[in-house]
This record gives sequence, C-alpha cells and structure tokens, in this order.
Amino acid sequence: MDFISGEILYVDKPLGWTSFTLVRKLRNKLCRQLGIKKLKVGHAGTLDPLATGVMIICTGKKTKLIETFQYQTKEYIATIKLGETTPSFDLETEVDGTYPTGHITKELVETTLQQFVGEIQQVPPAYSACKVEGKRAYTLAREGQEVELKPKLLVIDEIELLDYGMPFAKVRVVCSKGTYIRALARDIGLALGSGGHLTALQRTRIGEVALDQCIDGQYIEDAIEMLVAKED
Repeated sequence: MDFISGEILYVDKPLGWTSFTLVRKLRNKLCRQLGIKKLKVGHAGTLDPLATGVMIICTGKKTKLIETFQYQTKEYIATIKLGETTPSFDLETEVDGTYPTGHITKELVETTLQQFVGEIQQVPPAYSACKVEGKRAYTLAREGQEVELKPKLLVIDEIELLDYGMPFAKVRVVCSKGTYIRALARDIGLALGSGGHLTALQRTRIGEVALDQCIDGQYIEDAIEMLVAKED
C-alpha cells in the first residue's frame, strides 16, 4: 500500500475516542513506520466520542475523495432512553428532566418513528461542531452560554424499531449527510411526549462500506505495522 501517494482505510472507531484521536494515532504510526515527518490524513465524517463504528480514513492524494464519501448515505443503530432528557441529548451531560412514560407502547413508538421518514427540518444539538459567530457550538455550550442554531433540511431514508423494552428503544436509521442522531433522539422523545436521549450509537455503514470491512480501531497501530511490513 502506498500511503504517501494515497490510500483509503475503513476503521471501526472505538468507544471513548474522538475522531481526531483516531486520525492522530494513525498518522503518527504511519509517519514512524514510513520514516517521514508529515503525511496528509483526514476522515470522512465525524463520530462523537460516545459513538462507535465506521470511519473512512484517507491519506495522501486520496484525501481529495473525502467530500465524496461525506455525501454518501449513512446507517446507524441507536439506543434511545425515553422519559429522560440531557442538555447534550446523550450521556455526555447529566439528566436535566424526567417525564412520564406510562402512555408509551411499542405500537406508538413504531407509528411515531414513521413521522421522521423523508425530508425533515432538524435543529442541531448545542453540543455540536456547528459554528456560531466563528466558535464551535459545543465550546459555547460547555461554557454555559445559550446557543441558538438554525434548523437544517435533511433526509431520513429509513427508520425502524429493532428492539423495545421500556424505557429503551433501539432503532436503525438510514440518513443523509448532516443528520445528528442525538437530535433525532431528542425529537423522537418530544414526539412521544416523554423526552429522550441517546445512550448508545454505532455507525454501521457509509455508502457501501460496512462494519465487517473495518479494521478494529483499538488495534490500528498494529494493523498499520502489518500493512506497511507487507510492502517491505
């Protein structure tokens, strides 16, 4: 593999890592293995630290393909806890509200999910990388500042209930670029009249790239060592 000219790697991002952490570890290992000081490396779509799953990493001239990958359809498996809300819409922040869930049934969840199929307007989370007057929204939110973000038009191609056992609903979502699954969890909770937040998220596909094609990110440095060694 010619990482300097350009290669594409599919990696399963580990829980707790930022997308930048994965890219940094990969870049540093490649530079050491190849005996170079710099290498252009980028990824096609950020995952939150509390999410796992498919990330496409490009090196060298292949980084020009990043935008193409970013616009491809993505698939996620999300677990939503109903009856509770958090400011970040996931487990990054503490619960700030609890709501009744006695009225919720599996049938109601299934019916409600279908309201989100097609073109929808979604307000991104305050705890997101969206920019507000030149600053990342999550920076302002973590400083305790009020953050107002405008709704964005996006497309949900498919959404289905995979498992249900109060207060948790596990759903599969196929969606367009720019979809925040945390915000979708918030909106589903609101539609159910109970509130909700994300407790687990896995990206299972980008375009035609699925999890079973990915290198385990926990062992990315070992994998790079073996890939480079094959070329020697």
